Amino acid sequence: MVTYSRWDDWLVAEHEMIERAMAVLKKNLEKISAGGHDPVQTARAIDFLLTFGDRIHNVKEERFLFPLMEKRGVPSEGGPIAVMLMEHEAERKLLSKMQTALPALAAAPDSDKTDFVQEGMDYLAIRAEHIWKENDVLYNIARQVLTEDDFGYLLTAFRKSDTQHYGETAATQFDAMLNEMETGGKKLRLIENLNTSQLHAIMETLPMEVTFVDADDTVAYFNRLDKEKIFARTRSVIGRKVAKCHPEKSVDTVLKIVAGFKDKTLDKADFWINFRDEKVLIRYFPVYDDSDTYLGVLEVTQEIAWIQKLAGEKRLLDSF
Repeated sequence: MVTYSRWDDWLVAEHEMIERAMAVLKKNLEKISAGGHDPVQTARAIDFLLTFGDRIHNVKEERFLFPLMEKRGVPSEGGPIAVMLMEHEAERKLLSKMQTALPALAAAPDSDKTDFVQEGMDYLAIRAEHIWKENDVLYNIARQVLTEDDFGYLLTAFRKSDTQHYGETAATQFDAMLNEMETGGKKLRLIENLNTSQLHAIMETLPMEVTFVDADDTVAYFNRLDKEKIFARTRSVIGRKVAKCHPEKSVDTVLKIVAGFKDKTLDKADFWINFRDEKVLIRYFPVYDDSDTYLGVLEVTQEIAWIQKLAGEKRLLDSF
């Protein structure tokens, strides 16, 4: 099973899984009026949101977290816990109604399809807002009132709850449910929300130098194209073999790192050097696609002397 060292990390990770299912449901809801949705995928999304999102995740909160918060002084009526419970029930009713209606949806009149889509969108809106409230508000309240012993109790209770429902392989089964739901077993990609101009602008804005060497060991990309860089490079480096981009004495090391990435015996390589009165961190990471096929190497270079000097805290509100 997946091991978490904090109860809140566990619940936030479950929120991320729920959001993956929500994305699948939303994609299909948007296609229903045109008759292009996948009824099997829609059914699996609704089932996951009920089975995992409600009966696994919500139950952890209702049986363990909320009662413990109440015990530590957070009121269960008229406060955030009451709102969460109300929203849990609203989500539960909408999903159950959709699950009942789905088998006959294909032959249903357009008005029923419209109602189904509206119920799905209502659910997504409630759930999205609910996740935000829990991640940013409720869990923060819990962190303030619960004790270290409470933290340990919640971790034990969450683990026991999963095991009672799905055994020691619970986490594997949850992943399998998601993979069955998502197209071809692949995760939906947030990158698809970006166009090429936005992606280019993001890469150029990064406060670090990024270089990508493809699976053929050829330099395919670097950012900060026309900006000052720690290690100067121009467009002529594109298409050059990686061995030709490093001093001769370091080529063997570079090739060993690449080989380790290709055969998966290495998952990163970090180096730091003194360069022009700066401390420079150079990191290499292997890049794989959703099928775990090797695509290349990502090199990330960053000046870190200012980071090493950081002390204490500077919070967001301290800036204004």
